[in-house]
Amino acid sequence: MLVEGPVEVVGDDGTLTRSDRPVVALCTCRLSRIFPWCDTSHRGPPPPRGDRESGDGPSPT
Repeated sequence: MLVEGPVEVVGDDGTLTRSDRPVVALCTCRLSRIFPWCDTSHRGPPPPRGDRESGDGPSPT
């Protein structure tokens, strides 16, 4: 979720986290390693390298 800053977020434990950036991305899936800020962990791992579509992998026999 993108929010115009500055932003103050109060966590479940009462801690206050602040960002002075003009726009911040808040994590809503709770997968982020830097929660409450989004680190795009929701996207999952990148696709494996060398797939056939890119032509980088071994040629089919």
